[in-house]
Amino acid sequence: MRLLITGVCGFVGSAIAEALLERRAGLEICGIDNLQRPGSEFNRIRLARLGIRVVHGDIRSASDCEALPPAAWVIDAAANASVLAGVAGNGTSRQLFEHNLASLGNVLEYAKRHRAGLVLLSSSRVYSIAALASLPLHVSGDAFALDASATLPAGVSEHGIGAAFSTAPPISLYGSTKLAGEILALEYGAAFDFPVWIDRCGVLAGAGQFGTPDQGIFSYWVNAHLRRRRLRYIGFGGSGHQVRDAFHPRDLAALVEAQVSSGRAGGRRLYVAGGGPANALSLAQLNAWCDARFGAHAPEPDTRDRPYDIPWMVMDSRDAAADFAWAPRIGMRELLEGIAVHAENHPDWLERSGL
Repeated sequence: MRLLITGVCGFVGSAIAEALLERRAGLEICGIDNLQRPGSEFNRIRLARLGIRVVHGDIRSASDCEALPPAAWVIDAAANASVLAGVAGNGTSRQLFEHNLASLGNVLEYAKRHRAGLVLLSSSRVYSIAALASLPLHVSGDAFALDASATLPAGVSEHGIGAAFSTAPPISLYGSTKLAGEILALEYGAAFDFPVWIDRCGVLAGAGQFGTPDQGIFSYWVNAHLRRRRLRYIGFGGSGHQVRDAFHPRDLAALVEAQVSSGRAGGRRLYVAGGGPANALSLAQLNAWCDARFGAHAPEPDTRDRPYDIPWMVMDSRDAAADFAWAPRIGMRELLEGIAVHAENHPDWLERSGL
């Protein structure tokens, strides 16, 4: 079987490609990437050594997509994945639209033409910022925690945020492109009779991720702490209590493989995937882990609030567990240790990441 992976030279695309090759005998992978992100050229070389054909092209270009070979499935891992994209100097709003939504139209036309299935990697940032900001929280240790004794809105529990949680705007320009992409993909699949799976992913992290403050926060924080770069707790009183969960794209690859291998035509098509409560940390807890690993380095408090920041986001992956027996296998401590070892072995990693 041949798979096509868009954004194959990114951290997520390349890690999924490598993991799927290990998991599935006889698999052929072709990928496309515009190599725009700093550091992506290093992944291109690594993938080529694994026998993966990497096409230097841009899915924003219909002609580049039309030149790709037929595949049985497409895994769409290409995106501008920063929640600040289009509003904070990280490209323009038009570029965000072209990268995340217009390009998806070309991918869907490819799937329609070749009758290929599609696995669309979406984002936890499709959820309503106002609804997330109003969740009942309290401080427990050095982290915000959900007050499970309060009346909770639909789609949230002590297990985290599920697919039914509010997606009412505003959700950010970035989040809106991902939410619109989910709808468009499902409509194409229904209209032209090809299978579509959507994985609404939480934070993906691991060794080799290109870390910046707005994208790849776990990798960025570990690398910056090791090198004694300036770190800040922004917003929420400058406490560092804001919480996110994380999981490794190798674990995501296991879910993707299960979906690609499923012959199920109907039923649920959208799944939440994340590290869950066991893989959740606040920034303060992350910094404490780094202090123990590298020696003390104190972030600066910055009490400014930013419009897209949220206090707590943990993903509820129970639907994926029920339907595909899926759960992340790489724990947070193992994930962080992998990033730390990689950071020690690559002293120029922040520069390779574009910083």
